[in-house]
Amino acid sequence: MISEVNVAQERRGRSQKKLTTLVKTRSETLSLYTELAGQRPFEADEVTSEALQEFCQALIDYAASAHFQLYRYISDKLERRSPVLDVADKIYPQIIQTTDSILRFNDKYQDVDLLHEGRELLALLDTDLSNLGETLAERIQLEDQVISAMSGSVH
Repeated sequence: MISEVNVAQERRGRSQKKLTTLVKTRSETLSLYTELAGQRPFEADEVTSEALQEFCQALIDYAASAHFQLYRYISDKLERRSPVLDVADKIYPQIIQTTDSILRFNDKYQDVDLLHEGRELLALLDTDLSNLGETLAERIQLEDQVISAMSGSVH
């Protein structure tokens, strides 16, 4: 009995650590998003180019962190609580859609040289960044549902 309790506590500790990592990665990404968005109107300069590249890297790190810290943990059957599994099953298709949007943005902008051949994309960046902001807001709401369930806030 004591060992079962210890195993459950250890498992919850691991899941809490994963959530903390996810939230930290997410916060860093949102900070870089705000920094990049604050450079509007966008210029074909080194500052914008570097901010865009740094944001794209953080965006991919965040998407990967969400996958490995949260969804893979659940899909590998390491999470056993049914409220968590129910929420995850419900929202996972929407998470996949947001991941696809994140990957499309990254593919479009990750290797862009705004100083030279990427100038035509500069005109699209404002709209694409706004659309991505909406996607990130949706994703955060979805992730927060899973986080709440894992934290025991949802019954």
